[in-house]
Amino acid sequence: MESLTCKNCRRRTYVAPGKQQNRCHGCQKALSVGSINGAAFFRTTKQWRVEIEKKKSEAKLLYQSLGKKFSNSNNQHRQIGSPSPSIITPEPLPRGKRAFLCGVTYKKQKFELKGTAHDVKNMRDLLVEQFSFRKESILILAEDESFMPPTRKNIEDAFQWLMRSIQSGDSLVFYFSGHGLRQRDHHGDEIDGFDETICPVDFQTNGMILDNYINQAIVRSLIPDVTLHAIVDSCHSGTVLDLPHVHNINTGKWDDNRPPSGAFKGTSRGRAICFSACEDYQLAADTSVFSPEKEMTGAMTCTFIRAIKSAVANGQNLTYHGILDSMHKTLKQAHKSGCLRAGIHRVFHRKILQDPLLSSSEEFSIITEFKL
Repeated sequence: MESLTCKNCRRRTYVAPGKQQNRCHGCQKALSVGSINGAAFFRTTKQWRVEIEKKKSEAKLLYQSLGKKFSNSNNQHRQIGSPSPSIITPEPLPRGKRAFLCGVTYKKQKFELKGTAHDVKNMRDLLVEQFSFRKESILILAEDESFMPPTRKNIEDAFQWLMRSIQSGDSLVFYFSGHGLRQRDHHGDEIDGFDETICPVDFQTNGMILDNYINQAIVRSLIPDVTLHAIVDSCHSGTVLDLPHVHNINTGKWDDNRPPSGAFKGTSRGRAICFSACEDYQLAADTSVFSPEKEMTGAMTCTFIRAIKSAVANGQNLTYHGILDSMHKTLKQAHKSGCLRAGIHRVFHRKILQDPLLSSSEEFSIITEFKL
């Protein structure tokens, strides 16, 4: 008995041998055996099987072709000098000063950033030229052939690299330039009810990195006489390290940011200090207003570097207060002149006001000398 499929309702109808016409059991359309005219075209069971096998063969050939294409692409990428696929290596790590810099551009995505590539380069130059970091002691993740990509896994591996085998006296730096978001806190350890996050290049498929994870990865294990400085240029980055003390620039005092849940967010008697682009509820901007060459940079990164270079050039004492105050003044002036917009480059909102924030694992005098 032949089996026919109605084109109109897709229901299968069985036709007795030798019968040339039948009606669909579903929509009652007339079906003509062997005819393709009219509104109800069908294929017999045998014809369906032949076509399915044909499609399977075509799909197999396409899969094999794509496999060879991507295999060749990966081989070519490795041949042009890309770093090893693994960040965690058994090689001895640099002693003393160590930095992990991460810039995420989100190339060919609707929220692509223009300034992060410049941000990473400028921050690396600052560390090398101003604070005597060796180039081999700086790990960079960026969307550039010279570096490994800033995927979630690579960022998490880089956190391990930064913290591995640390010793008393080490100075560590974590820098991030990219998108930041926030989401509802379900553990009761956020005063405002939101977790802050950073967004790897693959965050849409592999997820964001939460402040809880960052705190556990690079804050908790800081041992005595080891200092971590984090500089985070992203939206909602105020307490992205979940540090228990936040400096209030209006009162000049430290506000208590310890979790309501009582969860421990401190160190193992080391010190963590973070400069953030803005408050948790604020947005951060990319801009060219601070660059003579009109290149796009993160507003926070640019004003942070400018504050340091200006103090050094003018023979002033380089302090946490001086850096923070200079950043605030520069950003406010840019906002008043209408030059600073977050726009499509960093967020999808109108002109905003961002207030850089200083947080720490312990209270200290911010007129203390800043050094890395």
